[in-house]
Amino acid sequence: MTKRFLIFIGLLFLPFIGTAQIEGEDEVYLSGDRIEAKFRGGGLEKFDEFVNNVFDYRKVTKEGTMVATFTIDVEGNVTGIKIVQMLDVESAKEMIRVLKLCPKWEPAKRGGKPISIEIKYPMNFRRK
Repeated sequence: MTKRFLIFIGLLFLPFIGTAQIEGEDEVYLSGDRIEAKFRGGGLEKFDEFVNNVFDYRKVTKEGTMVATFTIDVEGNVTGIKIVQMLDVESAKEMIRVLKLCPKWEPAKRGGKPISIEIKYPMNFRRK
């Protein structure tokens, strides 16, 4: 590639460096001051532990991936539970039951203020 071409490409993409669209609240944010929601002092790994301890895997009858979405509101409550990819009715009901049992999270924050965020949570099921 020629030096002139590389400079052109650099100038073409320069305005886009450092900007990002963050999901939620229909706004564009230029700084990365968002702090993610925390579950029991950790992140999704702590949430995985909770789900694995509470979920009744006997309810799952098929292999595959189930995907749930839910919102962590400004008070840390789990709301807006939806199963967006379902394997079967029983496993979907079980996931909803587990999410309703979920204790409060520490809400996400932006600029030091709590914000609501949506989480997309996939679960993979395989036969052993």
